[in-house]
This record gives sequence, structure tokens and C-alpha cells, in this order.
Amino acid sequence: MRLEDAVPQPGSTKRKRRIGRGISAGQGASGGYGMRGQKSRSGRPTRPGFEGGQTPLYRRLPKLKYFTVINRKFFTAINVGDLAELDANSEVTLSSLMDAGIVTQDDGPLKILGDGELSVKLSVKAAAFTEGAKSKIEAAGGTCEVV
Repeated sequence: MRLEDAVPQPGSTKRKRRIGRGISAGQGASGGYGMRGQKSRSGRPTRPGFEGGQTPLYRRLPKLKYFTVINRKFFTAINVGDLAELDANSEVTLSSLMDAGIVTQDDGPLKILGDGELSVKLSVKAAAFTEGAKSKIEAAGGTCEVV
């Protein structure tokens, strides 16, 4: 017989330790936590980030403004005022604006913003319109179509 042969019988259970049930139980009145100090008090342990009473790190650092937008959409934005130089009754798309040289870079779907004035009737096809842009295009007699 060797030492590794000395294992408990299958199905046997170990007796549960009775903490804080008196000195005869092995772990007496303080239950293994000692008699003094913060860690011997009820409600232990201390919360994460607790630094003994001084202002913790997460409160010492300044809060940062804003938050990161997840799955942000990028648009090729253009104002209504930039469309005023186009011919009347022409169709406005991202490709037609790039051909005309008004937009030089394709940063994503076309979005029409409402800054500027428009007096030409246009048929605008874009991915998004602001309320101001839509009202100015329709006030000039044009149409807005969301592609």
C-alpha cells in the first residue's frame, strides 16, 4: 500500500466545518477573521476600488464628455445653397454632383443639409435630408426622393 492509495471511499462526504460555533468547533468566536480591523467587521470585504477612505482613483480623475457612437453612419454632406448653381429641372444624385465638381470626394451616401437658399427646381435623390433642406427644395418646386 502506498500513500496515493489512501483516498476516501466513493460516495463518502466530508463533514461541513462549523464556523463561529464556539471554541470547541475549531474556528471559534471570530470565525477565522481575527479580532480587530476593518476586515473583521460584518459586511466584508471592502468594495472594489476602495482605498482605505481616501478619495478613490475613479473619483479623482475628471469625467470625459461625450461617448463613442457605435456603428456611426458617414455621409457625403452638402448644403442646399451649393445646389443653387445647377441647371433647372436637373436630377441631383451623388454621381451627378461629382461630375459637376460640386462634390470631390465620396464619403458615403449623400445627405442634403439645409444651409443656404435655393430658387431652382431640382429633383434630388439622396439617402437623407434634413427638415430644412426638404422644405427649401419643395418650396422651390423640386422633389425629394430618399434612395
